[in-house]
Amino acid sequence: MLDIGVIKVQFQYNLAVTTSTFNKRENCQIMLTTKSSLTLTKSIVWNTYRLLMATKTGKFQFAIDRGGTFTDVFARCPNGKIRVLKLLSEDPQHYGDAPTEGIRRILQEETGKDLDPEGNVNSNFIEWIRMGTTVATNALLERKGEPMVLVTNKHFRDLLLIGNQARPSIFSLNIKRPEVLYSGVIEVDCRIIPKLEGKCQLKDIASKWRIVRGITGEDFYVTREVPYDKVRDSLSKLKRTGINSIAVVLAHSYAFPEHELIIGEIAKEIGFTHISLSHEVMPMVKIVSRGFTACADAYLTPHVKRYVQGFSSGFKDNLKGCRVLFMQSDGGLTPMDAFNGARAILSGPAGGVVGYAVTTWQKETDLPVIGFDMGGTSTDVSRFAGKYEHVHESTTAGVTIQAPQLDVNTVAAGGGSMLFFRSGMFVVGPESAGAHPGPTCYMKQGPLTVTDANLALGRLLPEYFPKIFGPNEDSPLDKSATIRHFEELSKDINDFLSMQSDIQKNTMSLEEVAMGFVRVANEAMCRPIRALTQAKGYDTARHALACFGGAGGQHACAIARSLGMTTVFIHKYAGILSAYGMALADVVHEAQEPAAKIYTSDNFRYFSSRLDVLGEQCKEELQKQGFDEGNIHLDYYLHMRYDGTDCALMCNPAKSHVATKHGDFLKSFVERYQTEFGFVIKNRDIIVDDIRVRGIGKSLIEEDIGKDMASGEPKAEKCVRTYFESGFYDTKVYLLEKLSQGHVINGPAIIMDKLSTILVEPDCTAVITRCGDVKITIGSGKIGGIGPELDSIQLSIFSHRFMSIAEQMGRILQRTSISTNIKERLDFSCALFGADGGLVSNAPHIPVHLGAMQEAVQYQMKTRRQFHEGDVILSNHPAAGGSHLPDFTVITPVFYKGEDRPIFYVASRGHHADIGGITPGSMPPHSTSLDQEGAAFKSFLLVNKGRFCEEEFIAEINRAGGRNLNDNISDLRAQVAANQKGIQLVGELIAQYGLHVVQAYMGHIQSNAEIAVRDMLKEVAIDALKRTGKTVLEAEDRMDDGSLIKLKVTLNQKDGSAICDFSGSGPEVWGNCNAPKAITFSALIYCLRCMVGHDVPLNQGCLAPIDVIIPKGSILDPSDNAAVVGGNVLTSQRIVDVVLKAFRVCAASQGCMNNITFGSESWGCYETVAGGSGAGPTWHGCSGIHTHMTNTRITDIEILERRYPVHVRKFMLREGTGGAGRYQGGDGVLRELYFRAPVTLSVLTERRVLEPYGLEGGSPGARGLNLLIRFDGRTINLGPKTAVQVEPGE
Repeated sequence: MLDIGVIKVQFQYNLAVTTSTFNKRENCQIMLTTKSSLTLTKSIVWNTYRLLMATKTGKFQFAIDRGGTFTDVFARCPNGKIRVLKLLSEDPQHYGDAPTEGIRRILQEETGKDLDPEGNVNSNFIEWIRMGTTVATNALLERKGEPMVLVTNKHFRDLLLIGNQARPSIFSLNIKRPEVLYSGVIEVDCRIIPKLEGKCQLKDIASKWRIVRGITGEDFYVTREVPYDKVRDSLSKLKRTGINSIAVVLAHSYAFPEHELIIGEIAKEIGFTHISLSHEVMPMVKIVSRGFTACADAYLTPHVKRYVQGFSSGFKDNLKGCRVLFMQSDGGLTPMDAFNGARAILSGPAGGVVGYAVTTWQKETDLPVIGFDMGGTSTDVSRFAGKYEHVHESTTAGVTIQAPQLDVNTVAAGGGSMLFFRSGMFVVGPESAGAHPGPTCYMKQGPLTVTDANLALGRLLPEYFPKIFGPNEDSPLDKSATIRHFEELSKDINDFLSMQSDIQKNTMSLEEVAMGFVRVANEAMCRPIRALTQAKGYDTARHALACFGGAGGQHACAIARSLGMTTVFIHKYAGILSAYGMALADVVHEAQEPAAKIYTSDNFRYFSSRLDVLGEQCKEELQKQGFDEGNIHLDYYLHMRYDGTDCALMCNPAKSHVATKHGDFLKSFVERYQTEFGFVIKNRDIIVDDIRVRGIGKSLIEEDIGKDMASGEPKAEKCVRTYFESGFYDTKVYLLEKLSQGHVINGPAIIMDKLSTILVEPDCTAVITRCGDVKITIGSGKIGGIGPELDSIQLSIFSHRFMSIAEQMGRILQRTSISTNIKERLDFSCALFGADGGLVSNAPHIPVHLGAMQEAVQYQMKTRRQFHEGDVILSNHPAAGGSHLPDFTVITPVFYKGEDRPIFYVASRGHHADIGGITPGSMPPHSTSLDQEGAAFKSFLLVNKGRFCEEEFIAEINRAGGRNLNDNISDLRAQVAANQKGIQLVGELIAQYGLHVVQAYMGHIQSNAEIAVRDMLKEVAIDALKRTGKTVLEAEDRMDDGSLIKLKVTLNQKDGSAICDFSGSGPEVWGNCNAPKAITFSALIYCLRCMVGHDVPLNQGCLAPIDVIIPKGSILDPSDNAAVVGGNVLTSQRIVDVVLKAFRVCAASQGCMNNITFGSESWGCYETVAGGSGAGPTWHGCSGIHTHMTNTRITDIEILERRYPVHVRKFMLREGTGGAGRYQGGDGVLRELYFRAPVTLSVLTERRVLEPYGLEGGSPGARGLNLLIRFDGRTINLGPKTAVQVEPGE
């Protein structure tokens, strides 16, 4: 007999109801002991059955999340009792391992028999352990993994260091690139390249190479075989140094692994204990991503294995007889002995995603669910709508991992995020106080944080917090210290506000200041949620918010309201939901192999057979783990992309009778492509890159027993004073453990859980669900009246909103474009402009676009007398604010009801691959007039009152000799779509706040940027006066042709203004290094933002304190028909060097974008190659990275060699070229391309004649060099700029 509530139910062990019955949403008939019958719900029946089974097995089940700060334990006892426990992950004074200690404590308390005679935890009581751990993540973050060495192709030793060339933060002059994982490199002189039948024209040369067939069905040339003896000798020497782990990463091994297998076998014979072969770790194209993944595996897996062995050694018989499973990054469990580092990065967060997905989706809501996991240092955001959303390439701690991972977005805003007041703006994070020293209230002299703000507002109650603070770790949170620090900060804020003429004069109270920081933090956390939904075409408001993590419950209502959501769900185990998710998760085994076949009916049989083979592999592995066939589910995937693009989607099949045996993958691909990118590409082959099967062993573990129905009103424990946006409220406090199913709690209220605090805001209502969880309905929550007057808190919120709009435009442009330049190299920018055409916010995409787009918008305002609703203007002419002709700017004026003129403007600028001109790619190195560089538009009506003027555009492009018309039109449509997204988002902002308020804050944001720059200029003036005795700064530098760029900066210390005078700069040149005036403004905004040193809005306000003098007719303001293609990519870099030299900020960087274009009339490839950054007064320069005015990515070597008839022979650092000094400059790179077909090669470069300068006695960097090695052996110096015909074999 089992007692459930007031009903006693008797089961026989041969209960004739299978578990599958309980998976249906229906009631079941159960016979009672009175032999009468009663209809019970599925929940009661299932829970009763599960209790019976738990009693029968008599063993404990543990699910554990070992986090960076805390370890959470969820345990199901043999009698059905649930235990939860939270303890510190590191506490060496009391225990060696937190998960082991958690299990020991529960066993001791429940059985009194925690240890066996040998002192190990008694595993006889344990049925299974499921665990997620940050061991791998922490090792990656702290670079504390296993020492390992990379084995790769000759001349690729720096390939992973260079990566995609992009710097992590575009405004950081002290570039901090994440350290590589390997401690050394062995280069092997072996190589294979794609055969490229019909494209490769090497003929006699290629006839000497061995031809092999790859796994994908593609043919490859083996240009160099593995030098067996040399490899053995190198690896033997390495082994003697004590290294035991290696990663072998060879080009194209994903398709032809023979060379990796040979090297792996040699390493095994020598005695290496861990060998990661990249094709085995992740058999996918892209050597850089695959290489990072293999290195992560070699670096982390031994570390993880040691932890796993250490964990199991703390138990009797090393956990023999217990089923131990670890959570992987993809949300699936895997056996302990199969757990590896590359798939463990998101082990902890994955449990939380599973936890909210299983407990919320179609149980408490039918809406798609946003997971919101707010911790101390960061917040993780994810989405679930019936299936887990995976990504197959993501970056953690600077390492790109190519493996299935749940799509979790992280923002640096959490309870420990630090609070700042800078130049009139409230700023939250990204710096964090961490666990040590932690927030001010932790009594460790820490800074003010979001946690302190909640404490000051009465939202955190110290009496319900554990008393673990202070020198003896026995004190509660120190609210008095928090109040004292907020009083000091409030005084500083009020002192600043009192000196501003345009800011409200009312003194801000301590609570208003703290509330302001909470509101700004909330807005920062809303941004990734908008990105996760809107960027994929979903309506943010049509989601429920599932909140968990220690700090999430305090912010849930405000964030949901800000996003337009009406439902918040907080699980009763929200504080340990990641651990609970482990208990609910399924066991997963995946099998994957590369393919390179077109998705056509001719290949259906091949796809079906390979899917069957991989499916059998998954099934066999899961059956070994004890799953019968009925509990195994297989998901089939093809990794598909349009030919000529790199944007692949992992697609599972739709049901169809006219497709593969497993379903219609084409339909799934097209539908998903349309949803995510807004278009499909007609008459284009679809390539299958990879074939994958995901095998799932169903856990059949359901949720916990429901709560009793409430029999009366909920009882409050006490009433406290809590501050909300509209002031203080009397707020009732409830304990979650004392609340019953059906209890309704009207806000304001605080619901205390043992592990978290839930804030129910005014106008919100909480209901306790059947299982004892909290479901909150968000009220109308109309925003209080906000006027156009400047409010510092609202200023910070609008800053986030305006920047979010520009970012969302950028995401739309990237996903709806088709060209490599925009979609993959990310050569684009999006921005929002006020009614005067002034820049309001510019997403930090490409710095050279920063100030230029404002000039383009304002040119249209000056020259066009009238705009009509539905008009879109195309412009690229230098005289109209353009940078160079391939950069097309699409401008949309925005109208509002009752307004005759545009109320604001949105614009997007993207680099188009070819717009005509005298050379393919429209980057001619020897152009002398604008018409040689392609089609030029000063003010072309691209969309006329809603009609896309395609025919008119085609006529103009054809007149200029355009070679890639379809891509031009597709990318222009993408730019129009991005602008439309910006209009929609600003429209939502106007609907929320009103037009006059939005326009007022556009002005306030610009004024704030002006204040920040003035503050910086005052500091520079003081420093200059101290160093030189004057406030005039001067610098000059020359282009390779001798053209002078000269700058004189006159600083005004009193008001923080400056005059930047470029008088004396050289005249317009007979060539293409002329820089349109807008380029100089972009360079100045970029330099000012770098020198400010912290986040400020990027807008025209940055230039307000500066008068800029540029002589007409000079290289910096040329005539209308001057050639300018080099001005954008070369002269812009020299302007930056001169500005930074004048301010004595840092030495010169490479001063060039190294533009390389090659191709024919039918195809073309454009790349910019990285170099070194300049050293500063306290830092070394960075090697092999893009600097200053560009940050575009470079195409992966394997993609490049598959797509074009070119062989990348070398790509590595050019050591010793950075310039010596106390702080050395960054080294440049050496990139050698071997052409396999006739091409036109164009190089457009600088610093080939004049070297980059050093500062303060530091040596200059080395000059660059462009060499062409002819087929006959001649080596020719091409000089900085040229176009030349290149033959196969050169």
